[in-house]
Amino acid sequence: MAIWKAQRTLLIVGEGRHEEAFLNHLKQLYVPRGCGLSVTIKNARGKGALHVIDWTARQIANADYDAVAALLDTDTDWNAKTEKLAKSKKIQVLKSEPCLEAMMLRLIGKSANGDAHVLKKQFAPFVNNDPTQRDNYALHFGSVSLLAGRSKEPTIDALLKLFGC
Repeated sequence: MAIWKAQRTLLIVGEGRHEEAFLNHLKQLYVPRGCGLSVTIKNARGKGALHVIDWTARQIANADYDAVAALLDTDTDWNAKTEKLAKSKKIQVLKSEPCLEAMMLRLIGKSANGDAHVLKKQFAPFVNNDPTQRDNYALHFGSVSLLAGRSKEPTIDALLKLFGC
């Protein structure tokens, strides 16, 4: 007879397709079946931080999760009003400053200067030129680099803690 184990539930909303792919990569690495954690990853389809928080709030209006987080860029719509809304809805904000690509470049020891367009171009070779595919994060963003980078990148540390690491 199998022993029933209560599931902790976690919802993480990514701002767009790149965040969704990265989050699915983390889920594959750190959340094996039967581990007691059920992770749901959703994509808010971009449009800035305020939209991501609003969209996440609508998701949790219909479902109950033990923890809720949103991975978003701070370059668009991140301000005190958006932060206050997130707090009021109990959404943990995982900030990519100024964007996911910059954070990921810093994680592997690369410089991350320039606007979002330049950073996306610099980042592309590290994800096989397609940051929308989960498997493309495996080579440069495996457990070793994630664990090593958590002291430099508070958002990576917070993500790994959500995944129970």
